[in-house]
Amino acid sequence: MKIMVCYDGSNVAKAALDLAKKHAKVSNAKIYVLTSMEGGPRVPLREFERTEKNLKEAKSIVRKDDISCETHLLERGLEAGEDLVQYAEKNQIDEIFIGARRRSKVGKLIFGSTAQFVILNAPCPVVTVK
Repeated sequence: MKIMVCYDGSNVAKAALDLAKKHAKVSNAKIYVLTSMEGGPRVPLREFERTEKNLKEAKSIVRKDDISCETHLLERGLEAGEDLVQYAEKNQIDEIFIGARRRSKVGKLIFGSTAQFVILNAPCPVVTVK
């Protein structure tokens, strides 16, 4: 079984990772921790370094529980939701875990909602954590 965790280092992402670990232990699954860099190569180096550090920390958290884990930094320049869904489709992910933050309707309209896009377009079940 393959479990994908959409991870940005936020508290809700950490909660999603924690729940994914519990599911992985029960089902003997491998966890794939992903971050999508919407700006692609145009993102400042400092942002890449911060993201890589977050992914490295997430991997060590998962490995502490003897769970197989891979991390991936997607930098294709797509919108985050689209990037994550494409990865899930291409890699035949069985379950996705994603943190969802509360936003106003105006905030969703202006900034969009990665979690909402993933929930509506994922090829597999999606577990949201708040």
